[in-house]
Amino acid sequence: MSIIQQIRDKAAWLVFGVIALSLIGFIFMDARTSRLFGGSRSTVVGTINGEKIEYNDFQRQVSEQEEQAKMRGYPMNESIQQNIRESVWAQIVESALLSGDYSTLGLDVSDKEVNDMLVGANAIPDVKQAFTDPKTGIFDQQAAAAQINQLRNIYKGGPKKTAADQQRYEGARRFFEESLPQIIKLRLREKYTALFTNSAYVPKWMIEKMNADNSQIASISYVNAPYFTIPDSSVKITDAEVQEYINGHKDQFKQEESRSIAFVTFDASPSSADSAKLRQQLTELSGDFVKASDISAFFGRVGTEQPFFDGYIGKSRIQVPSKDSIFALQKGQVFGPYLDGGSYTLAKLIDVKTLPDSVRARHILVATGDPRSGQQIMDDSVAKKKIDSIKSLVERGERFDSLAARLSDDPGSKEKGGDLGYFTSDRMVKEFADFCFNGKTGEKKVVKSQFGYHYIEILDQKNFEPAYKVAYLSRKIETSPETDQAAAGLANQFAAESRDAKAFDASVQKSNLQKQFLPDVSPSEYSILGLGPNRQLVRWIYDAKVGEVSEPYTVGDKYVVVLLTEVNQKGTMSVAKARPRVEPILRNKKKAEQLVKKLGNPASLDAAATAAGQAVMRADSLRFSSAMIPNAGQEPKVVGVAFDKQLAGKPVSSAISGNAGVYFIKVENVSAVSNPEADVQQQRFMQEMRQRGQVANMLVEALRKLADIEDNRSKFY
Repeated sequence: MSIIQQIRDKAAWLVFGVIALSLIGFIFMDARTSRLFGGSRSTVVGTINGEKIEYNDFQRQVSEQEEQAKMRGYPMNESIQQNIRESVWAQIVESALLSGDYSTLGLDVSDKEVNDMLVGANAIPDVKQAFTDPKTGIFDQQAAAAQINQLRNIYKGGPKKTAADQQRYEGARRFFEESLPQIIKLRLREKYTALFTNSAYVPKWMIEKMNADNSQIASISYVNAPYFTIPDSSVKITDAEVQEYINGHKDQFKQEESRSIAFVTFDASPSSADSAKLRQQLTELSGDFVKASDISAFFGRVGTEQPFFDGYIGKSRIQVPSKDSIFALQKGQVFGPYLDGGSYTLAKLIDVKTLPDSVRARHILVATGDPRSGQQIMDDSVAKKKIDSIKSLVERGERFDSLAARLSDDPGSKEKGGDLGYFTSDRMVKEFADFCFNGKTGEKKVVKSQFGYHYIEILDQKNFEPAYKVAYLSRKIETSPETDQAAAGLANQFAAESRDAKAFDASVQKSNLQKQFLPDVSPSEYSILGLGPNRQLVRWIYDAKVGEVSEPYTVGDKYVVVLLTEVNQKGTMSVAKARPRVEPILRNKKKAEQLVKKLGNPASLDAAATAAGQAVMRADSLRFSSAMIPNAGQEPKVVGVAFDKQLAGKPVSSAISGNAGVYFIKVENVSAVSNPEADVQQQRFMQEMRQRGQVANMLVEALRKLADIEDNRSKFY
């Protein structure tokens, strides 16, 4: 038997064992990533008073708001996504904090109330606006009820087969499953808040006392022995003293979980060579730009940051650099390249004509599709027949505004009889704008656009002026690969030589770099203050240990190398973290004690001035309502003593430890200025209104402070 065969026979058990262990390891590795067998990764994005918020539920609400933002035309970038997450989290927290009190207090919204909010006399503003006759201003409750019932029937019917019917169902579903619950929540919040706002009360005597206090005026002479006369270096503050102060003022030194970092940056923004190269490229394209007859095709071939607007813009509305030079061009000529912000641009004058700068028109829309979703709403031939019928009705004498209110598919204008108000050419799609700005007042026409068929009437045109059609070939000045590689090379070299805090500082000095500091980076941050957005870098900061140095990260047009300097746990600040705030307070306190001991109890203000080596100063017209002393600053203790009646007639006060020094004062005069025009009742009303306006936010914030809230979102994003 060969040696190989003996190994196969005798070691078969070992081979199978290794394979088995490998498979088990693979399965458990997969379990860690896919949460097989229950997994160890939490699915809880946070807890509020013990109530778990599941990631899937949270993300569903985030996705819904993202879709709504997209429908409104917002670009879905990292900044907006983060704002949406913050908004959703705030809504969830508020709902959780308030819902328990709703139940305890027996607050509810009945079906009758819901009906009143939708179709009754107290309908919510959006509903009232949609079903109010623009001419009479009367809310049509019957029309609103008919529309709500129609939506209810569509919703009860469930999902549909055709695209148009399914779109209507989705609209009904969103109303009953998303919009209506939110409306009910808002009403509950209104009821809850009203319990507190309606209890706001300011008694008459309080206003009268406030008026009496604020009418007082004092004149004083004073001596200030400034704290700066004692060197800071002579006053030592120990950690024990800082800790004692923290213990006595814990509310002022609460902190959330955060990290502190130091960092250096390496600039990767475009160089002067990059700028010159782009300028030369556009200069070389200018000849082809002049010859190009199909601008859109030319731009599609060579590329541009600014798409071609195939329309006219009034002279007064064109706000670009070198516009006078562009206006002076002959048709077909090109001006540039010129610098426009961070781009170089070539401008070609296509045409000039005299047009109104704004037009007022009304229209009736028969929609064929939704440009955002691409879904077809109505067959084109059916829509064409419908718009032709509407046109015929208008020609036979039917009121345009009445037909628009009943038949138009444009929700933004139908309640106004189709009236779009005044608009500029760039606010409308090309086909719509071409008719409105090239036609004449009073003309009517059927126009087809990406939205469907419009029957348009031009109501007015105003401010005729030269209008220009200009094509802009624009390219952003970008960092070249060579510039980027140079910056990346420096950043990588620095990171390689700086693997701990000591080496980091040594490399900063060696390379003559600026070391910057950033305290209190929170776990949910997506943007580094002063740098820009980079969620991956924030994740690294929270995975790193104190003294650890990152690899280079790209943030904006910079490469960043970060040193983690401090980990701040939720709770009370450490002595080191609080010292910058506490030390000046304690130092001034010790200086005050030294100055009081040195100056003693002078018998007069002049004696105090001699002992302190300072001049006697005077302050007239001090107000009880203001803590400001001219030439001295904010000194509430000193101002308060100035109105002490027991000092009247005394040569000098005892020492007052103020914000900037130790003061001695002599009260020269205290009087009052009456205000016969003061309206106590109006003041009471304004104070109560102010209290009511603050209640809602203060209420939620107070509940938030009392609640046990754990935010784990940073682990998921």
